[in-house]
Amino acid sequence: MTGLSQRKGLWHIDKKINGERLYESTGTGDRAEAERYLIHRLEQIRQQKVYGVRQVRTFRDAATRYLLEHKDQPSIHLTALCLEQLDPYIGAMPLTHIDDQALEQFIKDRKTGHVEPDGKVKKGVSNRTINIALERAIRVLSMCARKWRDDERRPWLDSVPMIAKLEEKRSSRKPYPMSWDEQSILFGELPDHLHKMALFKVNTGCREQEVCKLRWDWEISVPELGTSVFLIPADFGGRHARSGVKNGDERLVVLNNVAKSIVEQQRGINREWVFPYNDSAMHRMNDSAWKKARVRAAKLWQEKNLRPAHPGYASIRIHDLKHSFGRRLRAAGVTEEDRKALLGHKNGSITSHYSGAELGQLIDAANKVSATDSRGPVLTILTRRQA
Repeated sequence: MTGLSQRKGLWHIDKKINGERLYESTGTGDRAEAERYLIHRLEQIRQQKVYGVRQVRTFRDAATRYLLEHKDQPSIHLTALCLEQLDPYIGAMPLTHIDDQALEQFIKDRKTGHVEPDGKVKKGVSNRTINIALERAIRVLSMCARKWRDDERRPWLDSVPMIAKLEEKRSSRKPYPMSWDEQSILFGELPDHLHKMALFKVNTGCREQEVCKLRWDWEISVPELGTSVFLIPADFGGRHARSGVKNGDERLVVLNNVAKSIVEQQRGINREWVFPYNDSAMHRMNDSAWKKARVRAAKLWQEKNLRPAHPGYASIRIHDLKHSFGRRLRAAGVTEEDRKALLGHKNGSITSHYSGAELGQLIDAANKVSATDSRGPVLTILTRRQA
């Protein structure tokens, strides 16, 4: 048969059929098997052209197209990771076969953990993490049903299947705002570079990557107030180059007295990064040093108070520093509008258009939680009495 050529031990198809080019690998090095595959593909094309039979596409086909079409999305790295995780379970399945049953094993393995073919052990993950992958699968299937069409203008999929997601509220870990005493113990266990970053974060409400990648050229002097602020561009990039500020707006970072003193300590250490480590920006704060420090801190807290530390404190996360800042602002009576501005939440205002008076008001509000001991607002964690 014509249209077959061998490259690197495999037979490849390169053939024109009714003016259209068929170009793909047969996946085999056996000539007879390659010819049978070519005959099968020719019959598929004939069925589609003559009888209008819809081409059978797999989830892998759809996932590949989705990644190519959306390669410029800020979150495409996360999407690619999710689709890669799904591929061993549903990648080879026809689109019409994707449903809750098809995803059962994926959900089970992700919840309980599993061993991959290369011997690597994967730990179980939260329901929220699993749902992020399921949401990506639903998004791909939606494109198949609502946008993508074949040569006969038929959708790749007639309808989007009803894929159930896992319950999150009861299973998710709740935020844990620290008390001043807890903060003192934890920060005392952190190495110097991480201690400064954590103290800056808990006094500004910045997200982890906004601290790790904070640059000096984002600093803006406010001479009438004798201070400065940082204005993080919306497309600054986070862990990946194309990620940006979460809500898509510029992020104003107001410095209270504590944050300002930290910035002054860092000035002159590195020309580019405010918080450099080994002369470069840190990839993340949530590293082994942070995890070891919180274990030591929980132990010290128990020794001091003669009872186990709160589970939220024993497993405190980097993002809990932002929650601590937000809860302290609320406890200090800071208005919701000012809290949103200080935390970088979307509130309909243009962050780069603040007047000097408005900046002064935000600085005053941030200074209400700049205390580093019991003089600050008291926060109480309410817990149900155990039966």
